[in-house]
Amino acid sequence: MAVTDPVADMLTKLRNANLAKFEKVDVTTSKLKLEVVKILKNEGYIKNFKKTTKGSVNFIRIFLKYDSQEMPVIHGLKKISTPGRRMYTGYKKLPRIFNGHGVLVVSTSNGVITGKKASEKKIGGELICSVW
Repeated sequence: MAVTDPVADMLTKLRNANLAKFEKVDVTTSKLKLEVVKILKNEGYIKNFKKTTKGSVNFIRIFLKYDSQEMPVIHGLKKISTPGRRMYTGYKKLPRIFNGHGVLVVSTSNGVITGKKASEKKIGGELICSVW
């Protein structure tokens, strides 16, 4: 079955693996997914990631992060822009996620960056997802 929204599929796999307390999860690779995973790593929501290959298919292996009481560091993932309804905004109207405690992932003309960096650079773009 074809996946119409690969980033939403990746976020769902991360959410499900987090709830099941898995150590790692594999998702098929794409440039956009890789950039989102890099942001999750830089913001401290995942331990690490690496690119792997199974046969002729490339994967991103994401190692999930838990706190000292084995609770997931990622409390929530939400896809904002969908294939049927793209969400664009300027830098002045970028939403804040949990009063600044979450991260907004934005696809801009300067690449995929966090909402905080987008507002600092004064550029808007497509709202990909939010993580808290």
